[in-house]
Parts: sequence; structure tokens; C-alpha cells
Amino acid sequence: MQRLVILGGGESGVGTAILAKKKGYEVFVSDKGIIKDKYRKVLEHFEIEWEDQQHTEEKILNADVVMKSPGIPDKIALIQKLKEKKIPVISEIEFASKYTDAKIIGITGSNGKTTTTMLVNHILKSEGLHVGMAGNIGDSYAKMVAENDFEYYVLEISSFQLDGIVDFKPHIAILTNISPDHLDRYDYKYENYIASKFRIAENQTEDDYFIYDADDKDLTDWLKKHPVKAKLMPYSIERTIEEGAFSTNKDITITTNNDTLKMKTDSLSLEGKHNLKNTMAASTASKLIGIRKETIRNSVANFQGAEHRLEKVLKIHHVEYINDSKATNVNATYYALDSVRTPTVWIVGGVDKGNDYKSLMPLVREKVKAIICLGKDNTKIIEAFGNVVDLIVEAYDMSETVKIAYKMAERGDTVLLSPACASFDLFDNYEDRGNQFKAAVQNL
Repeated sequence: MQRLVILGGGESGVGTAILAKKKGYEVFVSDKGIIKDKYRKVLEHFEIEWEDQQHTEEKILNADVVMKSPGIPDKIALIQKLKEKKIPVISEIEFASKYTDAKIIGITGSNGKTTTTMLVNHILKSEGLHVGMAGNIGDSYAKMVAENDFEYYVLEISSFQLDGIVDFKPHIAILTNISPDHLDRYDYKYENYIASKFRIAENQTEDDYFIYDADDKDLTDWLKKHPVKAKLMPYSIERTIEEGAFSTNKDITITTNNDTLKMKTDSLSLEGKHNLKNTMAASTASKLIGIRKETIRNSVANFQGAEHRLEKVLKIHHVEYINDSKATNVNATYYALDSVRTPTVWIVGGVDKGNDYKSLMPLVREKVKAIICLGKDNTKIIEAFGNVVDLIVEAYDMSETVKIAYKMAERGDTVLLSPACASFDLFDNYEDRGNQFKAAVQNL
């Protein structure tokens, strides 16, 4: 009997434990933090041995294989010891994929992956396909594989999850874009992060498809130097594409296998250039697996976007309040500011991941009338925009922030929460930050 040790007793760890137990492994779950009650109960129900608030090395270093949760960096001593002993350390995505024959659509990218994943899932479900959505979103992929027999999986995959793959291969891979993010995990080398994202295509063959943004220079430059085997399906809003997707002002044209689908851009439920691209990527993937044109058209017209991503909260006295708490990097905030059409009171700040705010300058000059910094340390933001925006104030809780925004905003303005930073200084996570924003707006 093979021994599987799982590091991390959260959603992916416990899901993997359930699948491994079902497949006859001896399973041990170890978490340095505290395992939540709901997960403890599941482990006890399945009679899986576990520990928390420690890693007992003798119980870990005797593993045949280790599954580590994406939040654990490779640099820690325990992982280094496992590697020295040549014990494979893999991700949940790698482990679970061995136990399903379902067709996999895998989606990665610095931004847009959640929206694209949800949209692909929505289109496939609308066609009546038996589909599971997992990965970096929703329920554990391994748990789904253990409990269901889906024909298709739509997986949102982070770079951390891709770092732990060996044989994992999606039939269709989507790479939405690349911008510097999480560089603290990649020795502060952008090329290491890019290489990690491209692992989504490394096991693909000529029978598979690779959908990507042809307007993203970092991505296309990398692809020229490191070609992939899969059939390339680019999409663009800057030039025409023969095989793939492109958009002119009013139309989207998607061509796969000599068959073309046309849609009007004004029929899409999602606004902004970035969402036009997300829609092209999702529609191309759906068309490649044979979804009917009518289903794709209807699905992109009635899709409700991801929570905390450019989510319209309320309009109060002709001022629009938008929750974009999921914008945890500069690139995501760029898209948010780009999609706003009116003078903006911008709420920004949090835990800076080595941000460079230069790319936001033109948009801030053009659209932002006031900035509210919501973070423990706002020095960098004040230095970056102090000469560009006349009104910059600091706030330290959400209720105060929203009250200040309410006073600053005038008829026809937008109040935009798009932090460009992680949330852990003042909030549990970006969802908590977004929910507090919505509650504060509703209490005005």
C-alpha cells in the first residue's frame, strides 16, 4: 500500500485525502496551522489520520508521494528535505487527474482566469453537458473526482498548482495574460513566473489546443522562444486572426476547423476590453468541443460575472459603487480603471506585492478625481500619485472609507474599490474586503 502524505488540511488537502483513501492509499494529513472543524469532521468520518499545529517529520519523510497545498512555498526546509530524499511532491491537480478520463479545459493567467473559468462552465452547462468546475475556485477537484463521473472539467489553475504537475495535461489550455505577480515565490524573477504559467501546455500534444492572448507581448515573446506542441488558437482585439478569435469595434469573429461564429460585442453581458478577451477565450474553447453557436451566443449574453470582480453594488444619488476587491495586482486594477467611463473616487491599497504603479498613470490622470488609501502602509501609493491627484486621504477601516467616498463623490461619478494589493493587513481575504465594502455601501 502506497503512503500519501498531504501537507495542508484545507479544501484541496482534504479533497485529495478523500480520493486517495478511496483509491487504497495509506493517507496522513499534516497542517502547520489549525485544521478547521468542518475539515476535521470529514477526516474523522473517512478514518484518515491527521495532525495540526505541527509537522511530525518522521511521519512525513516516510511517504511514497506528497501532495502539498498551493499555499506552501517550495523553499521551506521540510519540502527541501523531501526533495533530497527524492520523494515526489505534487499538486492536487496532478494527483486527481490520474483518476479521471474526463476532458479537461485548464485556465491560467495573471488576471481573468476566474471569469473565464466561470464563463466556460456556464456555456457547457447551458448546453446540458455533465461538467465540474474546480481548481482554484469552488470545491476541491480531487473530491469531485472521488464523488462524481463528469464528462468535462473546467479548472482554474494557479501558477502554484502548475508548479506541482508532472503528467497533467488539459485537452484545451487557456492562458489569459501574464503580468508580474507573486514574484516573491519566484526568486523575484519574472521569467520564472512566466515559465510556471506555461507549464499548463508542457504535456500537451498536437491533438490538444492552446488558446492565448496574441496582444500580450510577454506571452507571445515567450511562445516564440519556447514553442508548444498543441494547436495554437490566438485571440486579439488588435488584428485579424485566421484560426482563433478577433474583434473589431462591433463584432467578434471566432474561427475553428474552418467554421466561423460571429457575435455582436454589444450583446455581451460583461463590460470592458479585458472581458471582451475573456469572452473570446471562453467562446473559442466552447466552440472547439462542439458547443452549438446559439448556446454560446445566449450564454455570453446572460452570464453573471464573478463576485468581487467589477461587481456593481448600488447606485446612490446617481453615483455608481463598484466592488473590484478581487483586483489584487496592478494589472487587474488597470482593467478596472480602463472600464470606468466617469470621474472616479478610487479606493486602493493593502499589502503591496512589489507593485509598480507606473502603468496606471495615464488612466489615473484621465479618470481619478480622488484617492482613498485603505491599508496600514500607504507610503508607496501616496508617493506614486501625490503629484497627479489633488485629493488623497488615508483610512483604516471599510466603513470610514465608504463614508469618505460618499462625501467626495458627485452626481455622475463612480466609487471604485480596486485595491491593486492583497488584503491581509486589514481583512481576512479579498472576499471579506469586498463583502465589507458592499455592506458599508448598503448602510449609507
